[in-house]
Amino acid sequence: MAEICFNFKREEFYFFINQTYMFNKILSALLVVLILAYAGYKLYLMPKFGNGAAIPEISADLLNGEEFRLSDLKGSFVLLDFWGSWCGPCRRDNPNLVALYETFNGQNFKQAKGFEIVNVAIETSEKSWKRAIEKDGLSWKYHILQNDLFKSPIAKEFGVREIPTKYLLNPKGEIIAVNPNKQEVTEVLQKALLD
Repeated sequence: MAEICFNFKREEFYFFINQTYMFNKILSALLVVLILAYAGYKLYLMPKFGNGAAIPEISADLLNGEEFRLSDLKGSFVLLDFWGSWCGPCRRDNPNLVALYETFNGQNFKQAKGFEIVNVAIETSEKSWKRAIEKDGLSWKYHILQNDLFKSPIAKEFGVREIPTKYLLNPKGEIIAVNPNKQEVTEVLQKALLD
């Protein structure tokens, strides 16, 4: 009788081990799927252009009604900023953009006419956009409104799928940094200043 109990417990033990083994296999497979899905999602969100790429032309009307072409800024450093009034990270970064503009706009550079910021707003509301520009103190003139969110022509052309997305352009119109932070932009511009 003791032998039957012992065998029964051993069978329970093997059943438990087999179940644990199967659970671990399923859990491992699920983890691999999640990691691959996350990697795919991050690849999907990556900006379309990388360092050294020439940027496509942007033609649009500015907030003040003027016609704008990005190529008109060739010869200057340009920070192209895709943002939205509804985007928390974008709004938190706006003081950094204001500080960069106040520090470097109007400065003399070795091989550049200047420094400009071009904001492309991925928006749902023109009123909210205008209010955010005023409230955040975005004093530069290059503000472009795209009302179709990520389906807008400029967002599609640049492959923008998340904001903020930024490109720092050299005076030739080539990308020299993708999604640079304030410090990275400052370092590039400091090196280019006349002594």
